[in-house]
Amino acid sequence: MSFKTITAAAIAAVMATGAVADENPAIEQRQGQFKLYSHNIAVLGGMAQGRMDYDAGMAQTAADNLFHVTRHDQSRLWPEGTDSSASMATRAKPEIWENLDDFVAKFVALQNAAEALQAVAGDGLDAMRAGVGPLSGTCQACHESYREEAS
Repeated sequence: MSFKTITAAAIAAVMATGAVADENPAIEQRQGQFKLYSHNIAVLGGMAQGRMDYDAGMAQTAADNLFHVTRHDQSRLWPEGTDSSASMATRAKPEIWENLDDFVAKFVALQNAAEALQAVAGDGLDAMRAGVGPLSGTCQACHESYREEAS
């Protein structure tokens, strides 16, 4: 192979990779947000389920983090055309955009549950558990309606 051929192939590969990554940056960005949710919910859920010892400071920090992450502006994370029918990189169902009012209501319920949990997370295991249940319920309600099953 000539230097020109190798160079052209390398440039095409880099450009193709960049094009795929830039095609729907909102998908990667919102998945990053969900990873932050998961990171903090794992702490709270671990304590609530007895897989971790309850630590008031750690529980409060995780709840504070969730509260703040749920306040992140969502407007640029959910553009039309970033659903599972348009990209294999996401499990977001197209129904999100067909039922946007319901989707937004479910997100507001998550925000409210995060706020309620934040108010009690450092007040003892029983108080934290009482706040984790409703938060978990909001996650489940949205996932049941708007997230594809894992393949």
